[in-house]
Amino acid sequence: MDAVDLSQLRGDTPATSHLVHFNNAGAGLMPEPVVAAVHDHLRLETRVGGYEAADAAREAIRDVYRALADLLHTDPSQVAITENATASFQQALSAIPFRGGDRIVTTRSDYVSNQIQYLSLARRFGVEIVRAPDHPDGGVDLAALEGLVHRLRPRLVAMSHIPTNSGLIQDAAAVGRICRARSTWFLLDACQSIGQLDLDPASLGCDFLSATARKFLRGPRGVGLLWISQRVLDRELEPLFPDLRGADWIGADLYQPAPDATRFENWEFAYALVLGLGAAARYAIAVGVERGGGRAARLAASLRTSLSRIQSVRVLDRGPRLCAIVTIAVEGAAPRDIVTFLRDRDVNTSWMDASSAVLDFADKEVGGAVRLSPHYYNTDDEVERVVGHLAEYVG
Repeated sequence: MDAVDLSQLRGDTPATSHLVHFNNAGAGLMPEPVVAAVHDHLRLETRVGGYEAADAAREAIRDVYRALADLLHTDPSQVAITENATASFQQALSAIPFRGGDRIVTTRSDYVSNQIQYLSLARRFGVEIVRAPDHPDGGVDLAALEGLVHRLRPRLVAMSHIPTNSGLIQDAAAVGRICRARSTWFLLDACQSIGQLDLDPASLGCDFLSATARKFLRGPRGVGLLWISQRVLDRELEPLFPDLRGADWIGADLYQPAPDATRFENWEFAYALVLGLGAAARYAIAVGVERGGGRAARLAASLRTSLSRIQSVRVLDRGPRLCAIVTIAVEGAAPRDIVTFLRDRDVNTSWMDASSAVLDFADKEVGGAVRLSPHYYNTDDEVERVVGHLAEYVG
């Protein structure tokens, strides 16, 4: 991106004038068009009422589905809007017709909430959870995963595209090919990848793709999305608990699911946030996801290189392909204390303890990590500033 582009992007992001925001894996800074979309609808609700405002914004709401479809290179009929990424993941998981003895194959780096949900299925329905081993170079061992799918014939393969606790990018397309070859359902958590990687769910071979607005997509908190494959719709999979948005009650003992992805939606929406999600999708398309994500990944790579030179700082990210998330451990220091130290110097980061990544952190022999996640609106000077603060902390 040239200087003019970066100046405009930072101008759309007023907080960059007074702080360094390296917490985009938590919640990205919303650009002004997103903020305006949310505020405008809230003001409309105060003037005319909530239901009436939704009626008045009907066409703008339809445009949100079109924007999301453009972002994901898909059709609007395959996009559902949800309350958040976890709600999306739960809706997808509940649609799989599990029976006792079925298996879920996943990885050692899946998001903590996903891992808890797998264990809940195991406890309640007797579903077996099988975790494919990691490759020595980082990321799931694809040959081992393929062997598990071939031998065990799991009901579902589920994976986080980018773990919350690492800069690793898993090879989702390769996993998709393995699942397609054996007609196995594939659920991909794209919570951290949407907005920093150009996603085409159909090309990735997944059946469900769950995501949020608030991270690298730079949308508001409290809204997410779920992409549904045509195979799911054709096979008439549906969530365990549809409501009147996702189905019609057509007789005393009969209901009919919606024909498209809206069968995975609930009736009640925070429409201001929905419109903010649409504005974020349009903004990402205008910037160019591949272009912006490439810049963010370059800043993260520079950050890793500089941090690795600081005594007592250990960079934890491993894998053949890394993204704009950098995780570190500092010898003798609690991650929470480092985050507080940086926040006092107007640098936003986040921290994780062992419960955020029980398996991955055990493998890396750390009790937690500091997560630093730049975006395309950050600068090389900000990278140097953060590195300087961390060197000061260690010193």
